[in-house]
Amino acid sequence: MTDTVHALADRAHELLVTFLTDGPTAAGAAGLEDVVARGAALGPDGGWLVAAGQVSLGVLDLAHGRADRAVLRLDAAVDHGFNDCVMLHAEPLRPLHGDPRFQALYRRMRITRGDLDEVLWLHREMRIAMQEAQDASVDDIGRLDTGVSPLPQAPMPTRAPHTPGVLVTRLDLSVTRTALQRVALRAQFRRGAGNTALDLIDGPRDPVRARRDAWDADALDSRRQRAAEARAFVEDPGAGAVLLPCPPLGSIAHPV
Repeated sequence: MTDTVHALADRAHELLVTFLTDGPTAAGAAGLEDVVARGAALGPDGGWLVAAGQVSLGVLDLAHGRADRAVLRLDAAVDHGFNDCVMLHAEPLRPLHGDPRFQALYRRMRITRGDLDEVLWLHREMRIAMQEAQDASVDDIGRLDTGVSPLPQAPMPTRAPHTPGVLVTRLDLSVTRTALQRVALRAQFRRGAGNTALDLIDGPRDPVRARRDAWDADALDSRRQRAAEARAFVEDPGAGAVLLPCPPLGSIAHPV
């Protein structure tokens, strides 16, 4: 079957979600290698998927102490349009900042002001998503109802980016959201099932409170979703589309 960018992006998304929810495996790494190979076969349209796969494999290499291989992966990602200079300031990547090869690949990256604004927004949304998942977990403690509360999500930007590397960061946000959502739903289904089992064994514990818990949860869900929608990315029309070097290495405070 012939690959399409959309189908391969879905494949990469599912692999990365599995990495976050169930942990990396050799089979998963092989799957990312396959994404890289198939993305390359798609030509320029698949370049950002090659970059996404190489970056993910590079992060895995770094986590396993293979810094040299990680730098080679990141260099290959830059060859295919990767330009998320914000991600390269995350804590796990900072040990590479002193490596001349890393410094060289960083200097090769180019991004527009408009794309950098979006990349910063995307990373802030990843941080917010993780915080809201933690808050929702705390709010669920003691709930007697069997309902589930989806995590709120700000709309994903739909602007046409100036550089394909932005698509890599959009994928990262989508993966983060899906992984958090799956973990949250698993926990809520367990809570609901546990409440149902206790009701069957001991009889309804407090049906009035259960209804109130459900109403309160619905109201909180609505407030959080409205707040998320209010955070929607708004492009600055004056940001411009001129390709510029990324901000100097070490100058970006990573929001996560």
